[in-house]
Amino acid sequence: MDEHYEMPPGEVIIAPGVLVTIVAMTAQAQPGVLRLSPRTPSPGLGRIRPRGATAEGLRIDLLDDGAVLVEVHVIADPSARLQDLGKVLQTEITRALEHMAGTRVEAVNVFIDEVEFDGAELKS
Repeated sequence: MDEHYEMPPGEVIIAPGVLVTIVAMTAQAQPGVLRLSPRTPSPGLGRIRPRGATAEGLRIDLLDDGAVLVEVHVIADPSARLQDLGKVLQTEITRALEHMAGTRVEAVNVFIDEVEFDGAELKS
């Protein structure tokens, strides 16, 4: 018996906090990222109250067309090639959001706020 079911009416809504968790876990899993920065990004210029969510070291804005804009701040290991690390973060965060949540990503902006040498920090 081959049964075929039609999609029931309704929506699947993924809370912005879930997207924040996906981004945080993905970023912290990358070699070269020691941790997320303690900085909590503020809304961009001219943006009073963006729809989305923030957490330590990251912000996700929900755009009107359903896409997301991601800002992630990290503290890097000194052995990391910083440009490469930023590109890997952009790629892996985009992939995770698209795969796990079916969310279209407009952009992933990566800020390497610090490089930490054995407990000592060099701030940007």
